[in-house]
Amino acid sequence: MTDRKLALETWESLFRAQHELFAAMAADFDDTAITQAEYDVLLTVVRAPEMTARLRDVTTNMLISQPSVSRLVDRMVARGLIEKCPDPQDGRGALIRATEEGARAFRAVATVHGRSIAERMSRLDDEELHALRELTQKLRGL
Repeated sequence: MTDRKLALETWESLFRAQHELFAAMAADFDDTAITQAEYDVLLTVVRAPEMTARLRDVTTNMLISQPSVSRLVDRMVARGLIEKCPDPQDGRGALIRATEEGARAFRAVATVHGRSIAERMSRLDDEELHALRELTQKLRGL
């Protein structure tokens, strides 16, 4: 059986590390064409085949509620970062496609943000990074 005190201390440490890293990396989005939330949407969409993803897949990858994702997507459509169209395979669903402008804005931020992530994660060696990835995937049930 897991030691309860150790489990709580580990959870708190993991939570605080994530919070501190997330807060520090928020600066990566200062003076950029897209917000951190928009970047998260575009991350899923740009990496998908033909830069197109189902809205439900975008929602699954976000850390905000479905209604919040829908409002964010609508704002991004209005700004010309993405296009939204019906999903031919799911009459109730929608497909989200990155526009050239959205993909360009994503790539500009991704370069800076990727360097920032690599720099902060460089406190760990490759073996530790592999172990951390495996442990967090295990916690997520993957």
